[in-house]
Amino acid sequence: MAGTYSRSTEVLVLGGGPGGYMAAIRAGQLGKKVLLVEKGELGGECLNRGCIPSKALIHASILYQAVRSEGAEVGVVAPDVRFDLASAMRWKEEVVAKERGGVATLLKAAGATVLTGRARFTGPRSADLTAPDGGHERIDFAQAVIATGAVHVTIPGFETDGERVVNAWELLSLRSLPRSMLILGGGVSGCELGEFLARVGVEVSIVELLPQLLPGVEADLSRELTRALESLGVEVRVGTKAVALRRDSDSVAMTVEGPHGREELRAERLFVTVGKRPDTRDLGLEEAGVAFDGKTGFPTLDDQLRTSQPNIYAVGDAARPPMMAHKAYREGIVAAEAIAGRPSRFDFQAIPAVVFTVPELSSVGLTTTEAQARGYRAKEARFPYAALGRAHASHATQGWVKVVGDESTGLLLGVHAAGEHVGDFVAEAAHAIEMGATVRDVAATIHPHPTFSEALGEAALLWLGEPMHVARRRGDEHRP
Repeated sequence: MAGTYSRSTEVLVLGGGPGGYMAAIRAGQLGKKVLLVEKGELGGECLNRGCIPSKALIHASILYQAVRSEGAEVGVVAPDVRFDLASAMRWKEEVVAKERGGVATLLKAAGATVLTGRARFTGPRSADLTAPDGGHERIDFAQAVIATGAVHVTIPGFETDGERVVNAWELLSLRSLPRSMLILGGGVSGCELGEFLARVGVEVSIVELLPQLLPGVEADLSRELTRALESLGVEVRVGTKAVALRRDSDSVAMTVEGPHGREELRAERLFVTVGKRPDTRDLGLEEAGVAFDGKTGFPTLDDQLRTSQPNIYAVGDAARPPMMAHKAYREGIVAAEAIAGRPSRFDFQAIPAVVFTVPELSSVGLTTTEAQARGYRAKEARFPYAALGRAHASHATQGWVKVVGDESTGLLLGVHAAGEHVGDFVAEAAHAIEMGATVRDVAATIHPHPTFSEALGEAALLWLGEPMHVARRRGDEHRP
């Protein structure tokens, strides 16, 4: 499209990731003329370089390890099992391509037009689109949705080069497994992909600046994951700062300072995953009249995701934390419905979070410490997977479900869990919190047997002092 063209639309969506394509689909369903601009592939980072490809590789590594570590015990004997990275990568790409095609089909069905290129605001109702061939197009719009996602943060001296030092996108496209990998950053990506690498035979060390892995996550969940990683042979160093990096022809050497003083750690490669920032630079926010935080890059929003410019909205990672695809999904729907004049609001008591490690981790609502800080008479009860029939049948007894509730009212405040399939039933806990349920409401809900979700009902019973599948302790009292 070399040259300059122009067109107009009712709704312009900048970015085709989870928040953007959901906004476009919903706006189209509501009768709006929608134009979506995406500089790369539909689905954004989540589908192409994050959530989906990482889970595909994680699944492959779990199968591999399960056959090797527990197969013989449960009657599956495969003495020559091996992990084939090339085949795993092909499987990952097939999954991603299928999902990407699905997004394109959904957008087409909703009547949304998709253009490839980079869009930049030139005013509160206009944008300039730069196409891959260098051509330009002026787009006039009535309303717009910023859904440009986030980009990886870099640290001076630790910049990625795609070879010795890689980011998550590059790690998910490795052509060969390194013998060893240093990981700078003990957040979700570092832990999930570090565990993947360790399962398939890579020597892994994780370095985290803060006092625990998964900073901000409930402390017991972090401890559970740390134990699991160390059992795989992963070296975990928390409270440790990366000071310098040297790149050699066949390895990297990272100088760190921590509880043991200054040390040099060596590995074949370094994976840097220290956070993200919204991809809102060079978007023309100033020209559009959109106010944003100069430090974080996040725009100012109301409960309909509307920015300071009333006809421009923001969703997903470009809008505000937490940077989660499921939050972006909901934000995209809210923004589209607000654009269509519906009284939709983004007003949630609890947004669930899941970490796809082994054990899987999930969390929603308040921790006991957070609840007490807010003035609740908070107490917790923890039901072990070791007392769950399905866990034994599935050879997955590592884990537990913790319920946090208010002793004064019985109100359910939070649920935190570690173990197989905890991410599949955390939505039940989120729904209960949103509905203002009590712990007794959860205990009274019939959970199908034998499932892992039973652990949530059993934890609620334990909190009430009425345990059914663990022995009642002397001194336990009936609670609200």
